[in-house]
Amino acid sequence: MQIFVPRETHSPDPRVALLPQQAESLVLAGANLQIECGLGESVYATNGNYTEKGAVVTEDRMGALRVADMVLRLNPPPPQEAGAMKSGSIHISHLDPFRNTDLVSLLAKSGVSAISMELIPRTTLAQKMDALSSQANLAGYAAVIVAAGRLKKIFPMMSTPAGTIAPARVFVIGAGVAGLQAIATAKRLGAVVEAFDTRPVVEEQVKSLGARFVKVDLGDTGQTKDGYAKPLTEEQLGEQRDAMARHCASADVVITTAKLFGRPAPRIVTDDMLQGMAPGSIVVDLAVESGGNVEGSEVDEEVVRHGVRILGLANPEGRAAIDASQVYASNLVNFVTHFWDEGQKSFQMDTEDELIQGSLITHGGEIVNELIRKTMEPGI
Repeated sequence: MQIFVPRETHSPDPRVALLPQQAESLVLAGANLQIECGLGESVYATNGNYTEKGAVVTEDRMGALRVADMVLRLNPPPPQEAGAMKSGSIHISHLDPFRNTDLVSLLAKSGVSAISMELIPRTTLAQKMDALSSQANLAGYAAVIVAAGRLKKIFPMMSTPAGTIAPARVFVIGAGVAGLQAIATAKRLGAVVEAFDTRPVVEEQVKSLGARFVKVDLGDTGQTKDGYAKPLTEEQLGEQRDAMARHCASADVVITTAKLFGRPAPRIVTDDMLQGMAPGSIVVDLAVESGGNVEGSEVDEEVVRHGVRILGLANPEGRAAIDASQVYASNLVNFVTHFWDEGQKSFQMDTEDELIQGSLITHGGEIVNELIRKTMEPGI
């Protein structure tokens, strides 16, 4: 089976889809692996590092795309490349299928079997393939590190001959993977940490990391079968904001992590709440790329409102590109090898398997994922 891994074209994302170590796993499984020249430059992996592991380097990007049986990427493909792939080939990457509906249609029209890494079911079996979680982990870490670098205070308590310096106060909104890692990182740096989530089930996880869980009675809340927070009603959002305002006002750093996959991020921190915060406070919005949790946040910009610095971090995991590439490449290769037939030395598209059923978007010239089809054709 011919597998091709092109360079990423989503500038300035420094992450890559495959590192030499994971490339070796595919070669040892029996794949004919081609990579585009310079694939690993942004994470200091040379062409030679890949060829030492058995990969073949090519400078003919479009030629390799046209003949590949499988293409592995990090980000969605450009339209011209999606249309250039041969019918019956397999494409695996992040696809953001709810927003990239034209791309989904093009992949179907081209006869490409497209698998979305975002839609791999969150089951015990699939944990080692869960790219959303692996990247969110690093995003939560990066949010705290960036905030610590911008805050004009130190995080830990410090006793000096001139007196005691109080620790910074950090408030994390959303205790999913990114939020929990933000809590853990802030605690390691010595901050006093509070956290809130609409799902009461995460309280014990928050407490186990040494943070205080903020309880707000919102009535009926919970999580989806995949572990995501359910959307709140407008009334619940109002009650949440009232409670959030009090805790934001006492925080030096607020980190928001609330995302709803396939839908705009909920607005949590309003302008009124920002007015109640002390000048010099930092707010980090990890949901800025999907609309933002914070009023006034801008993608990859630092915005100052009422003396508060709002940091809209796009691709925060890219700030730890080497580690982010390592774990994503492992997720990708674990998925491929899970369905690999050693005898035929190829990927077996088992459409009856729950992992394939959950993540396969297009196949056989059609959009086969029912959730995506309903989004694109509401009448179905």
